[in-house]
Amino acid sequence: MAASLREPRNLHHGRAALVLRPGNVDEVCRILALATATGTPVVPQGGNTGLVGGQVPDASGRALVLSLSRLDRIRALDPASDTVIAEAGVILQRLREAAEAVDRLFPLSLASQGSAQVGGLLSTNAGGTAVLAHGSMRALCLGLEVVLPTGERLDDLRTLRKDNTGYDLSQLFIGAEGTLGVITAAALTLAPRPRGVQVAWVAVPSPEAALALFALARRHAGQALTAFELVGETVLAFALAHVPGTTRPLDAGMPWSVLLEVSSPRSQEDAGGIVEALLADGLQAGVLADAVLASSLAQSAVFWRLRESLSHAQRPEGVSIKHDIALPLARIPEFIARGERLVASLAPGARIACFGHVGDGNLHYNVSQPAGAAPEAFHALRETLSAAVHAVVLEMEGSIAAEHGIGQLKRAALAASAPPVALDVMRRLKAALDPAAIMNPGKVL
Repeated sequence: MAASLREPRNLHHGRAALVLRPGNVDEVCRILALATATGTPVVPQGGNTGLVGGQVPDASGRALVLSLSRLDRIRALDPASDTVIAEAGVILQRLREAAEAVDRLFPLSLASQGSAQVGGLLSTNAGGTAVLAHGSMRALCLGLEVVLPTGERLDDLRTLRKDNTGYDLSQLFIGAEGTLGVITAAALTLAPRPRGVQVAWVAVPSPEAALALFALARRHAGQALTAFELVGETVLAFALAHVPGTTRPLDAGMPWSVLLEVSSPRSQEDAGGIVEALLADGLQAGVLADAVLASSLAQSAVFWRLRESLSHAQRPEGVSIKHDIALPLARIPEFIARGERLVASLAPGARIACFGHVGDGNLHYNVSQPAGAAPEAFHALRETLSAAVHAVVLEMEGSIAAEHGIGQLKRAALAASAPPVALDVMRRLKAALDPAAIMNPGKVL
């Protein structure tokens, strides 16, 4: 059971009476009906890749962990309508490969795609690097099959693009982190597979310059701009130091980098031409210092591997206080400047590892302990530092949980920052759908 009782960052640990692994929807229905009748807490769990403790039971030992890993069938895949019906335990990488086999693309892409599962991705409304062009899991979902806490099966598994018959019930469960029911299957959208993909690594002098480059990229590429990632020099240096086989793409000596990707429905030449044109304009406008275009699929993979290793590369540097936030695009540079001053005042010597999907406003604003400092002393600053960072984010009309969810980690922050009426509506929904309060207790609310 040990692997089911902790999460990847080892911040949250729990105990459980049982770990159950149902093999079909009927078994999930019977488990939840019995759990409601006996008042037994249930913690749904997918690939256990979440970073806010939403998939980990509490310390009481009363809960059972409900693993969806055996519900792993792709029930239907229809390239004519660009839809797929996948069960909750289907691993993201397998789903992407199945789509590719019929010349389609499932757009969601993230570093944990080798273990993250469809049900967990929906329950946390996962985003990843392609939200800019394709949206988060909420946008990719057409309908759900859900087992309610009472054991009833809600069949809302539609593949229609338009359906205005009453409330959109599926949307209630996306992003609810397993607190309202258990997602067992989903109808998801596919996209045409691009005929050309061009990736470039670009050195920029500042976040303001990165935003100016983003505006140029949108003007040149439109919807073909499928990724625009901002990477700070500090976290890039961590990756180069600790991830074997990584090399610096450019020696421009700039404090920021951008990884951008353009996907063309026509050809590789078209994608390359778009990127070359926007980089030429960026160079003329003075918003970039240098750039390198990936010359092959292998080099594109090298650039993406460097980007996707940034989170793991912070671990060897000691304790890291992490913030998954979203901001209005225009205010990202202001936040970064204010954040530097804030961190310097509260944690002198701490190193800011800032990177993220700046094209959709999502920053991973992480603060690593000062080099050589005592880990325990820096860890003790977690609540104070996070509260201060979140206060600045909220003042700028941003979000304290961009793509990782609330779970256990941000429950108090949500309670302190969400409008009272919104919290009251959430509690009413919870009470109506989960009258015995068995679903993932202690998470979100």
